[in-house]
Amino acid sequence: MATISLMTDFGIKDGNVGVMKGVIWKIAPGVQISDLSHMVGPHNIREAALILFRSTPYFAPGAVHVVVVDPGVGTARRPMAAKIGNQYFVGPDNGIITLWLERAEQLGEEIIFIHLTKSQYWLAEISYVFHGRDIFSPVAAHLVSGVPLHELGQPFNDPIRIALPRPTATARGWLGEVIHIDHFGNLATSIRAEQLASHFDQKEKFMVRVGGKKIPGLVNTFGERPVGELVALVGSTGNLVISVVNGSAASLLGSRVGDKVELDWE
Repeated sequence: MATISLMTDFGIKDGNVGVMKGVIWKIAPGVQISDLSHMVGPHNIREAALILFRSTPYFAPGAVHVVVVDPGVGTARRPMAAKIGNQYFVGPDNGIITLWLERAEQLGEEIIFIHLTKSQYWLAEISYVFHGRDIFSPVAAHLVSGVPLHELGQPFNDPIRIALPRPTATARGWLGEVIHIDHFGNLATSIRAEQLASHFDQKEKFMVRVGGKKIPGLVNTFGERPVGELVALVGSTGNLVISVVNGSAASLLGSRVGDKVELDWE
């Protein structure tokens, strides 16, 4: 069965997410809808890009991902649909697909971009400020109903990309930064497992520095240290993560996205 995922910065108070689902089901009754997140920080394109990147590998081929984090709604920014690998994206052309696109390029996967210009696949009346309801939801519903991607508009090949933080190598390790703080207060960093691979068999020799604190060694899981202790580990998405066992690293350290994180090995 076809699947559409939804990710927005709308929250769940005002009915906007439910309306988008109603539009989709009116066109494509019975389609499965997955709510990736509706708690993306307001206008936070970078956070949306990160969540999309780490989520798409777990969806079946043909899934359509609708992302409406769209501070430029109603302006000259392009409404876009894309095929990236064997899945689809529908949303604004504002850089949300940057990380997903980079991975597809590295893997040599098929990539197609379409500027949504065919209004017959939109709602009849278009608001200047709710393209999630009026353009992106109906387009996604038509896609899963079998409308070919190329029928939705005009192809282009210059999607917007956003600058995202990359770790830099140091004499003894890596310098990165906090790129995401999750619901539990865990700090995901820009340092990734592949950058640590050559030393990963000696995790006890790592030293992580963040927020004026030193964290000796890496653990495999939270339960290896006592409750309340600050730990570092590689998280489920391959990023170096700073956590407090049964607590919040963000609260303990007063951390924010963009804070520097240093990792050295002896």
